[in-house]
Amino acid sequence: MGQDIARCHFKKQDFQAFESRLREETALVQQWFLEKRFAVEPSIAGFELEAWLVDDKGLPAPINQAYLDHLQNVLVVPELSVFNVELNTEPRILKGDTLSRMHTALEALWSMCNKSAAELEASLLMIGILPTVRDQDLKMANMSQRARYRALNEQVLRLRKGNPLVLDIQGHNERLRTEHQDVMLEASTTSFQIHLQVEQANAVRYFNTALILSAPMVAMAANSPFLFGRALWEETRIPVFEQSVADKQGLPRVTFGTAYVQQSLQELFVENLECYPPLLPLVLDEPVERLSHLRLQNGTLWRWNRPLIGFDSNGIPHLRIEHRVMPKIAAWMSLFFKRDL
Repeated sequence: MGQDIARCHFKKQDFQAFESRLREETALVQQWFLEKRFAVEPSIAGFELEAWLVDDKGLPAPINQAYLDHLQNVLVVPELSVFNVELNTEPRILKGDTLSRMHTALEALWSMCNKSAAELEASLLMIGILPTVRDQDLKMANMSQRARYRALNEQVLRLRKGNPLVLDIQGHNERLRTEHQDVMLEASTTSFQIHLQVEQANAVRYFNTALILSAPMVAMAANSPFLFGRALWEETRIPVFEQSVADKQGLPRVTFGTAYVQQSLQELFVENLECYPPLLPLVLDEPVERLSHLRLQNGTLWRWNRPLIGFDSNGIPHLRIEHRVMPKIAAWMSLFFKRDL
C-alpha cells in the first residue's frame, strides 16, 4: 500500500523543505554505502499479494473498508480502489522448508480472507486485471479513503498542469483509448510482489538479475489480456500502469529503469533525488537517520524492480529488492513454493 500520510494539500515551502531533507538523507545513504553500514544477514523473503473483491456476478465489489473491518487482520490492508485489498506475509529467512511454510501461510490467510468475504456475499480473486471491470468503475468515488491516494492524485494532476491522463494501448487486433481526470486507471491493475533482503556485497548482482528475469517472469505469469472489453496485450498491466500515473515531469515513474546498476544501489537513490520531482512533500519531524523523506520519495517511484531500505528492531538498516512484475501467483510458482531449500 505504501506509507500513509496525514495531509492531502501542500504549499511551495513544503516542497522546498522536503527537497532539503531528501538531499540530506541521500547524502547520508551514500555515506552508509561507502562505510558498508547495511545489515549482513541470511537472505530474508516476503511478498505482497493484491487481490480483487468481486460479487456473485464476478463484478468488482466496492466494499474493501467494510470487508477489512469485518476481517480484522493486520496482514490485509486497503489498496487504491475500494474493490482491492493487499495480503502480506511475515518475512522469513530462506532456509530449509521456508518456501513450504510461506506457501502454507498464504493458503491459510487466503482461506480466511475468502471465508470473511463470503460472509459479506463476496469473494476474492487473484488476477492482474479483472475482465469485468468497467471504465466507469474507475472513478474518484471508488478511491479508498486514504489521504495518501488523494494526495497522489492531486500531485500527479498538478505536474500534468491539469491535463487528463490518457490511456492509449494498441493491442494485437484492437485499440483502447480513454481519458481520465484522475489516477484511478491504476486501480485496474494488481500484482504479486516479492521482497528479498540482500547483503550489500550481493545487492548489485541480485538487482541486475531481477532486471534480466523480468521478461521471462512476465512471460510465464501473464494473465491480463483484457481491459474494458478489448483484447490487448497478453500482459496489459504493463502499459496501463506506465500510463496511469504519467506525470510528464522527469523520468517515467513506472519503469524498468534507465540502465543496469554499476557500483551500488545508491545510484538509484541518487536518481530519485536528481530526476524525480517529489509527489508527497510531507516534512516529518524525525531524525535524518530514519531516512523518512528518502523512503517516502522512493514509494512514489514504481520501478518494476524497486530498491528498498528498511530497519530491523535494533535500528540497523538493510537493503531489499522488490520484484513487481507478476500479476499473480502462477501455477509454476505454487509448485516452486513446495520445494524445500
